[in-house]
Amino acid sequence: MQTHQSTIDPSEVAKFEAMAAEWWDPNGKFKPLHMLNPCRLDYITTQIAAEFGRDLSTPKPFTGLRLLDIGCGGGLLSEPMARLGATVVGADAAAGNLPVARLHAEQSGLEIDYRHTAAEDLAEAGEQFDVVLNMEVVEHVADPQTYLNACQTLLKPGGMMVCSTINRNPKSYVVAILGAEVVMRWLPRGTHEWDKFITPDELFNLISNAGLSPVDRKGFVFNPVLWTWSLSDRDLSVNYVTASIKPA
Repeated sequence: MQTHQSTIDPSEVAKFEAMAAEWWDPNGKFKPLHMLNPCRLDYITTQIAAEFGRDLSTPKPFTGLRLLDIGCGGGLLSEPMARLGATVVGADAAAGNLPVARLHAEQSGLEIDYRHTAAEDLAEAGEQFDVVLNMEVVEHVADPQTYLNACQTLLKPGGMMVCSTINRNPKSYVVAILGAEVVMRWLPRGTHEWDKFITPDELFNLISNAGLSPVDRKGFVFNPVLWTWSLSDRDLSVNYVTASIKPA
């Protein structure tokens, strides 16, 4: 398989391959994602349901939608999307993640098409999706604009991309790097690089330059007292998420 090194950063891929076996351990190195996942899913499902007129109270509301989970890791988002009825392709540049994802999906009785590939390769192959989930990936690629351009190509007209990342400011350095990696030791040191973080305005510009129309953004806010995550319309100071649409 030929991948486009313009966006894949081999050092970033190596970090996540080294942790691959721990994807489904809620107390392992991916504990922060397990804690955040309900909040992420709330945002994702609400945005998709609103855009495509789906009723989340029905058993499989996303039936008929083709969804790409880029940087799928062990499948923490791919599996819930498949349970909701979507036809899911999970793509990851780290080959070591995929056997873990495939095994867990099989054990869960889910059919998910996991592939060791990059966004550019899928775009070059002419793949098209109703929804692209692009969660906590853009801060790990070598060229965010080229990467988001590929994501735009992968969307059908009228399709939706949900993209989350980490803001770049002093608070995010304290929380996401010193707090998560040094104090709490939730993540191995060096998982994140502060200078690769992207501000909400920068991300909106990148998304717009890729030919997508940003329609929403919210913050993921951690409450250290209740030990829970919630969505915020105002606080985008550390983790945040966006939704954008490809014009029909």
